Amino acid sequence: MTQDMLPLDLPEDPGPLAPTEFAEPAGDTTLYTVTDSPIGHMLLTSDGTSLTALWMEPPDGGPLPVRSEWRRDPGWFGEVQRQLSAYFAGELREFTLPLAPHGTAFQRLVWRELTTIPYGRTTSYGAIAKAIGHPNGSRAVGMTNGRNPISVIVPCHRVIGANGALVGYGGGLPRKRHLLHLERTAAAGATAARGGGAR
Repeated sequence: MTQDMLPLDLPEDPGPLAPTEFAEPAGDTTLYTVTDSPIGHMLLTSDGTSLTALWMEPPDGGPLPVRSEWRRDPGWFGEVQRQLSAYFAGELREFTLPLAPHGTAFQRLVWRELTTIPYGRTTSYGAIAKAIGHPNGSRAVGMTNGRNPISVIVPCHRVIGANGALVGYGGGLPRKRHLLHLERTAAAGATAARGGGAR
């Protein structure tokens, strides 16, 4: 069996981004909508103040996990959808949305660290573990990475194996490959455009 391999780009230049500060999930009401994307349907949820989840439809084509007590409210998610559309068009590098993922303190620490990985770059589970002060916690980081409730926006797809292998992704490896290819292509195009303009 073959593995997808990518260069391991530990963030050095432009360097890690400032981490996104998460809000605490609030309220008893969950708003939701379903939106289309180049990698399939996505389920968005909110507590009315922050985005709490972005789930991809299962790779096997199963249903999205919409609960009967949730309230459909497409209007709340207009800005989320606008930024997602710009991202998938290769036009947006950093999301600026209020986020409030549900999770333990450790999980939220790992997810917060994911937001420091620059667009078009990758890092390893071990590097994330070291950055959060748990140098022997690669396995726990890997498990937590797989439980990230706000995929794409909290970029768990940018974490790969220490040897560069494209391993494990809740949304399926084809989607992880698509997202990384999108970012690398857009980043390379922007670099080429800057270089061309300098001549």
